Amino acid sequence: MSLEPLDSPDADVIPDHTPEELEALLGDLVLARDDHLNAPGFVIRPDTVQETLSILKEQAGYDHLSLVSAQEYENRYESIYHLKKFDDPTQEVSVVVPADKDNPVSQSGEAVFRTADWHEREAYDLVGIEYDDHPDLRRILLPETWQGHPLSLDYDMNQPQIAALPAHVNPIQDHHRDDESDTMFLNIGPHHPATHGVLHLKTVLDGEQVVDVESDIGYLHRCEEQMAQSGTYRHQIMPYPDRWDYISAGLLNEWAYARAAEDLADIEVPEYAQVIRTMGAEMCRIAAHMLALATFALDVNGDFTATFMYAINDRERVQNLLEDLTGQRLMFNYFRLGGVVWDLPEPREEFFSKTRDFLDQLPGNIEEYHNLVTSNEIFQMRTIDTGILPPEVAKNYGATGPVLRGSGVDYDLRRDDPYGYYDELDWDVITEDGCDNYSRLLVRMQEVEESAKIIGQCVDLLEDWPEDERTIQANVPRTLRPDDDTEVYRAVEAAKGELGIYIRSDGTDKPARFKIRSPCFSNLQTLPEMANGEYIPDVIAALGSLDIVLGEVDR
Repeated sequence: MSLEPLDSPDADVIPDHTPEELEALLGDLVLARDDHLNAPGFVIRPDTVQETLSILKEQAGYDHLSLVSAQEYENRYESIYHLKKFDDPTQEVSVVVPADKDNPVSQSGEAVFRTADWHEREAYDLVGIEYDDHPDLRRILLPETWQGHPLSLDYDMNQPQIAALPAHVNPIQDHHRDDESDTMFLNIGPHHPATHGVLHLKTVLDGEQVVDVESDIGYLHRCEEQMAQSGTYRHQIMPYPDRWDYISAGLLNEWAYARAAEDLADIEVPEYAQVIRTMGAEMCRIAAHMLALATFALDVNGDFTATFMYAINDRERVQNLLEDLTGQRLMFNYFRLGGVVWDLPEPREEFFSKTRDFLDQLPGNIEEYHNLVTSNEIFQMRTIDTGILPPEVAKNYGATGPVLRGSGVDYDLRRDDPYGYYDELDWDVITEDGCDNYSRLLVRMQEVEESAKIIGQCVDLLEDWPEDERTIQANVPRTLRPDDDTEVYRAVEAAKGELGIYIRSDGTDKPARFKIRSPCFSNLQTLPEMANGEYIPDVIAALGSLDIVLGEVDR
């Protein structure tokens, strides 16, 4: 079969390929087909992972490894590499890698996609699959001394555990630059305000420069995926997503699960409910970005009184609107499969008026933030040309959201893989080419303005919506039992990036496998790229620019 070569005149726009063309491209590497609802799936041997991923990345343009999910069956283990294209995320493909039940070993994909590093470590940690050629295969969420793999079928929850505190080892002690080199090991966190949660940074300094930084995560691991696998699709899973990014993005989290489950169960959401969802999601995005601005200014400037409290004040105004809409300020539990739990608050005119008042004030407030923060000389010195993350490096790590768009990559699932009511509205995707800490903040501040535009249009639509057509939920069965062995991966553009859910059904009313693709998890992997060679204050600025929340990193 003839495929367009990469050095052709149109090499920067790789054409879409049908599943049959992809199968022909992979040739003898394909053992069988295992299609998912969202993507064609190709089963390959566990020793051909790198070759398969390289072909799909270099020759077919699948340059975004969204997720690596892993699971154990009665007769095998299985890893799935969920691939997309940054240019067109609706083009998806799943690479399914079975491994022997008695010796679950598979080749690592880290040599092709750097983001596979942490994803495969998590699969090893929780499921028990070992990845050959992985540069650092060890546990990532649980202590190294943990006994067993919690998501394996034979895991004994009652076995005793030993959580020892091993001695810290200087990773560069055997290769000092010269006899004069002066290295020091420095712990940052886990109990430190600048780590944005219980994050431990193992940092090695050579003089005053950072030569190695490693993120030690898992302190807030709460078995969220296992809890979802223990709940029913219809009622028991939806309260949990609010607790992933628990500080600001509740409705965005709920939408990620809703989108995956609705595709799995073939549920069509009424148009009116889609508009409400879109409005609520953008309110959450503003709340998230306001908190990111507040904490970033606190990290960099130490400015609590002015910038931090100003931004928290605006966040509180959004929280008031969300409380009117959902009845809660953080753990909303407002979405339902097929729609939302209830209509807009009464009197509707009062809610619309409060929302418009907030939107009218916002442009002036944004201007104040630019005067206080982005125009501040000290802030500029701390953030411009620090924390550099080149676009190709960001893509290789699977970075998404403002982190990726701050490196000039024009990628936003609201536009590129439309859902909700976004494709009917007028708004722009924001990018900045600086690739530094400053650019990532600018993206978030400009996205607040775009979110305000979206909310304003939704309010206009909802205000004029005919009363007899205000359907807030589809007619969804009380119990959902998707067909056995049906698989789907779906994602939304959360405030911090691509938040995705992989679900495999087994014919019952509960998922057989539920996997969360956290944008913070992938974004945090980029920290060494931004921090190595910089100084300690630059590490703090780089970490703040990532806007992580550990509840979503650890799940």
